[in-house]
This record gives sequence, C-alpha cells and structure tokens, in this order.
Amino acid sequence: MEEKVSINISARHVHLTKKNIHKLFGHSLHVKRMLNQVGQYAAEEVVTIKNGDKKIENVRVIGPERKYNQVEISACDARMLEIKPPVRKSGNLDGAEMITIETDKGSVMGNFAIIAERHVHFSPSDALKYGVEDEELLKLEIGGIKPGEVEVHAKVSNDGFYEAHLDTDDANAFLITPGDIGVLKK
Repeated sequence: MEEKVSINISARHVHLTKKNIHKLFGHSLHVKRMLNQVGQYAAEEVVTIKNGDKKIENVRVIGPERKYNQVEISACDARMLEIKPPVRKSGNLDGAEMITIETDKGSVMGNFAIIAERHVHFSPSDALKYGVEDEELLKLEIGGIKPGEVEVHAKVSNDGFYEAHLDTDDANAFLITPGDIGVLKK
C-alpha cells in the first residue's frame, strides 16, 4: 500500500458528556462548523483547562456529546500546564492526567488529559479498500521543506473520513498546513 492522504491538524480540544455540557454551559452545544469526520463539529462553546494556577483559555469543545470527558492537548500544552499526560487513542483514558475544565458557570475535574496518538481515519469501506485494520501501525511520509516520516495508527470507525490527524506539535515540526498531502505506507 502506498496511498496519498490529506493531513489535518488536530488542535487542543475537549470532549464532554451530556451531564457536563449542561453543568458547564446550561444548554446543549451549538455548531460553529462541521468537521470532516461524519457528524462531528467544532462547537461555539469554549472552556478553560487548568492545573492549579496554570491555564489555557478558549479551548474548543468538539461535539456531539460523548460518553466520556476528554481533554486532548499537545506536549507543549502539557509542559505549560505542568502535567504529563500519556499518549493514547482517543477514548482511552487509562492513566490520563488530572485536569480541571471550567467555564463561568462551573467546573469539572478528573483524569481527562491525554496526548492523542497520531492516526489516520478510515471508514470501514476505506479500510477494506486500502487493506488496513483498526489500530494497525502505518507510516506517513511527509514532503515539503521539512520532510520526514512518522508512525500513525489506523482508526477505523463508521464516521471515519479518510484523512491523517497530527497534533499541533507534529504539524509545526513538519511545517504542515491543513490539507497538505502525505503518502501512507504499510
């Protein structure tokens, strides 16, 4: 397999349960813009994430509501907040770092913070087409003026839209602009 794939940048963001959406905002989320992943959107709502007196404001909430609370940050964000979250697949909060999520209406605290592993989204039909399985380790070759290659995990889901997701640290290291094209290899 050697296939072209669009690269998108996954900036810091938060996923929330219905209960905590209502606690933090007092209403349901409002769509700011739809994302490529089917049914997912950047919400109008933002939060502050905190560890003690260290904080990052205006962190976007991603909808729709989830069955878990999760804060996805970069390693640079983690250093600024003075926490050491593990690198995990989204939804895997095993060993997640303690962090507070707050708005002017309230706050929630828990082991929510992770650094998301690099991944490529596939729908089940795309996974079949490209011959990959969920969690399979692949290589992403990145061109441009700072070329290189990184390992990425296949993430197969019903709402998957075929594209690679790198966090802001990785994107900055390779001078990536959203929509740049990489080459995916087995």
